[in-house]
Amino acid sequence: MALAVAALTVAGVMVGVEFCVAFFVNPILDRLPGNGGLAGRADGGRVLGRVMPVWYIASLILTLALAVNHYREPGMSALIGGVALFVLSVVMSIAVLVPINNRSKNWTPKQAPDDWREQHARWDRYHYARVAVIITAFVLVAIGVIQSS
Repeated sequence: MALAVAALTVAGVMVGVEFCVAFFVNPILDRLPGNGGLAGRADGGRVLGRVMPVWYIASLILTLALAVNHYREPGMSALIGGVALFVLSVVMSIAVLVPINNRSKNWTPKQAPDDWREQHARWDRYHYARVAVIITAFVLVAIGVIQSS
């Protein structure tokens, strides 16, 4: 039971943070006048760029441990689905989101490229997709835990 609580807590808080970034923080920053949101996004990229990889991997490992722990029990299929989606989210991050973030985390209003808004918009589109993936993964983990109880 402790493993289930840990997995749901770690993944749930991560999903909440990513949801908040996607639907509240970045839109607020984007509404600031001029290049006002650029520094906020760069700082967010630096701070969350250090924390989120650990969080994603921890969510994946805890969910995988739950699936192994509930091998051949009810709920295992949902847990495996959660593992697969957390793997997908890590792949999406490494392949698409991290490269954009690595470029943008050091931008300032004086040295940002002319297309910085388009690059942020591209990051946002991929991030929305990743948020949908991790929400679905979290729901599958919760279903798996409930079915295994």
